[in-house]
Amino acid sequence: MCLLASTHMLHLSRVTWTTFTSESSLSFSLPDHPNTSEMDLFFAIFTVAEIALLLLFISFCTLLLRIFTGKSIKNPEYPPVMGTVFNQLFYFSTLYDYQADVARKHRTFRLLAPSQSEIYTTDPRNIEHILKTNFDKYSKGQYNQNIFTDLFGQGIFAVDGYKWRQQRKLASFEFSTRVLRDFSSAVFRRNAAKLGRTISEFTISNQTFDIQDVLMRCSLESIFKVGFGVDLNCLGGSSKEGSAFIKAFDDSNALVYWRYVDPFWKLKRFLNMGSEAVLRKNMKLIDGFVYGIIQGKRKQLSVKGDSKDKEDILSRFLVESEKDPRMMTDQYLRDIILNFMLAGKDSTANTLSWFFYMLCKNPLIQEKIAQEVREVVFSTKDNEASIDDFAMEITDATLEKMHYLHAALTETLRLYPAVPVDGRCSETDDVLPDGYRLKRGDDVYYLTYAMGRMSYIWGEDAEDFRPDRWLNNGVFQPESPFKFVAFHAGPRICLGKDFAYRQMKIVAMVLLRFFRFKLRDNEKQVTYKTMFTLHINGGLNLIAVSRLGLAKEN
Repeated sequence: MCLLASTHMLHLSRVTWTTFTSESSLSFSLPDHPNTSEMDLFFAIFTVAEIALLLLFISFCTLLLRIFTGKSIKNPEYPPVMGTVFNQLFYFSTLYDYQADVARKHRTFRLLAPSQSEIYTTDPRNIEHILKTNFDKYSKGQYNQNIFTDLFGQGIFAVDGYKWRQQRKLASFEFSTRVLRDFSSAVFRRNAAKLGRTISEFTISNQTFDIQDVLMRCSLESIFKVGFGVDLNCLGGSSKEGSAFIKAFDDSNALVYWRYVDPFWKLKRFLNMGSEAVLRKNMKLIDGFVYGIIQGKRKQLSVKGDSKDKEDILSRFLVESEKDPRMMTDQYLRDIILNFMLAGKDSTANTLSWFFYMLCKNPLIQEKIAQEVREVVFSTKDNEASIDDFAMEITDATLEKMHYLHAALTETLRLYPAVPVDGRCSETDDVLPDGYRLKRGDDVYYLTYAMGRMSYIWGEDAEDFRPDRWLNNGVFQPESPFKFVAFHAGPRICLGKDFAYRQMKIVAMVLLRFFRFKLRDNEKQVTYKTMFTLHINGGLNLIAVSRLGLAKEN
């Protein structure tokens, strides 16, 4: 029955279709066969895609093999494995807090990388071991140098051996001279007063402002004047090139740091795509700006030729370059400049930004520092003194008396270090003081940000902002540099430590003498941006209120 019905229906369909086509006078033909060239193209694309996926799969498997083989993963003599370096990608926006969470359970741990183990520690004994006791057995390491050489080149923070010793020797001599100390103090006072006048304009117009932005501009002006003898006028806003340079440098800082969690950064650099394309564009702007400064300074020195005018650091390096022009090229000087930039601009501006954030969260501490400023810098015309006059009264002797301010700045650096993670690479197999072994080529990082939050280092109130922990009968008492590692330690300890404190104290004294600060939004969560230096992500918007005396001045 079904077969007959189907045959009948087929017959009716043919009749109906014949009738329809004849009545409608329609004609049709079967479609042409697909073009052979189109088919070839389709199969070629399919084959290429298939090969690409296969190569990607093989590369992934090879990467896994490199990561997990030869690392003594289950050997208790080596630090416990907490994942691979690519795990950090999932926590990148809060990376330093993730590291702190792990460090609370394991003072020393490691993440696996393709070519080596990445060892992380918060143990002061280990830090003293790699930064001082066994200093010669550790270096920056090729892995790290490959990542940050595009930005920092052959500068002091990126090199070892002869180049490091040469730059260290020259810089050490310059930082110890009275000429540079007096010159830098004058620059810091002048720019602090200029910053104070800028904030005064915000208070008059009842404007909120990003204090990190103005501090970055102030620090950049100071480092360019002290370091390179150049007036940028970033605070006045007239230097568009300077503003573009700041943005390019800060963005490059973050982009280079991203390489630590990006397994494809070398391929992206080769293809000039994505983040690497942006980095290359930024580096072109940075290089053009810095080379312009070097060439301008060379011309200036050739015209003046007077050693008395060589107060800035770059001028003295240029004089040194005449002794060895093959070594001290413009490229080498460019690298030196950018390394000084990282130390001079980012470290002080970032620390002061976090410092004012802490003062806004702890208003009683803010008032205590303001009171110390009034007591130490006493003037018979205290209420009538202008910002400029007050800044000029700040001397080295005055700064030495500011113990509570020094403690508050140091406490800020304990919780928010300018460089949150730093480290070295082992040149030989070694055993750390905590008993863990490491292999030649392993990187050892000390977690400065995490260390400030460890109760086993600073006590149960480790996460509290408490400047008094640094005072003994009102006098500042330093801690071991291997416990408080904000300025590095050992032979590579920061040469500009005293300069940094001097600049930060002058700026803080000027601003807290004339203004009271509070957050624009007390509910907003303030976080960092993950990069080489600890920037506040998105800036820090504050409101400044005039203290007694400023209203009369205006």
